[in-house]
Amino acid sequence: MTEDSPPPRTFKGLLRWAMTPPQAWGVYLLAILLVWLLSFYAGTLKPKKTPDASPPTVTAPKS
Repeated sequence: MTEDSPPPRTFKGLLRWAMTPPQAWGVYLLAILLVWLLSFYAGTLKPKKTPDASPPTVTAPKS
């Protein structure tokens, strides 16, 4: 009896599988969720402190 092993999975095969209708909806929703999570995380980061601005230099008296 011979054992038929399935061919190794390739990126092209995975891409073809992900583009079929039921999986495509899941991949699309997963991508939207990932973008939302990354933007939410980026929005919660605290900005780096900027150095205090020095007073403006005196150039000419106002008249």
